[in-house]
Amino acid sequence: LPVGIAYGNGHIEATEVRLSAEAAGRVLQHELAEGVRVAAGQIVATLDPSTSREELRVIQGELAALLQSQSAFESQIRLWEHHIETARRRLERTRSLLASNLASSREEDAAEDALKEAEAQLESLAAERRVLQGRIDSASARVRLAEDRLEKTEVEAPLDGTVLIRAVETGELVQMGQTLALVADLERLQLEIYLPGDVLGKIALGDPARVRVDAFPDRYFPAHIKRIDDFAQFTPRDIHVPAERTRLVYGVTLAIDDAQEHLKPGMPADAWVRWDEALAWPATLIVPRR
Repeated sequence: LPVGIAYGNGHIEATEVRLSAEAAGRVLQHELAEGVRVAAGQIVATLDPSTSREELRVIQGELAALLQSQSAFESQIRLWEHHIETARRRLERTRSLLASNLASSREEDAAEDALKEAEAQLESLAAERRVLQGRIDSASARVRLAEDRLEKTEVEAPLDGTVLIRAVETGELVQMGQTLALVADLERLQLEIYLPGDVLGKIALGDPARVRVDAFPDRYFPAHIKRIDDFAQFTPRDIHVPAERTRLVYGVTLAIDDAQEHLKPGMPADAWVRWDEALAWPATLIVPRR
């Protein structure tokens, strides 16, 4: 190879996401045919929502009944607040009359007892209202959870990508967390290769690269360095060149430009990295001898 170009090889990789059910239920329909493109946020499967919908209806009914009870409590509280104010004015008037010898101590005691009774009743209602508010808060939280479970009967694609593997059929009963499909972003493929330490000081993020696969032996796919590992490791066993298998190397990840999606995950690939900007790419790039 010309000075300024380094060689490595590996297997094409893609960002793969396991699409899983976030609720249990029977699959009513899906759009998870293998090879089909999906968009992030697209509904790709629908689970039977009848159980979740009925659960939501019941909890909403409970919440509505609690809110009605709360309204009745508020009316009673306002009534007893009025009673307290009336009892307080009556006590003040009785004490004023008592000072003028126009009322008796017994009437004063009766007015004080009426005020204390009204205050005790109001305190009791306030305590019951706090308990009721706790039940309302709990029911409201259960409504939100039920709404969330109902929403999750519609399964959305987590990213723009292509369905690689479908793991579910229409009519199948799935459990929460069960994998429905494997989706991969085939427009942002990458390739991890391994380069020796003496090359590491010459390359940098963004340096250009070329990638070739057996399926397209006469075509070089453009790429660039996306990541360089910070730590060295012994060369993985699947490296082709025996002399390099016992050397310490650094992993280098290449981002491949393949907008037309010719490449597929798992394809073995050869790669060349160029760190010398003054060097033009050769018309033909060779694989070093084993």
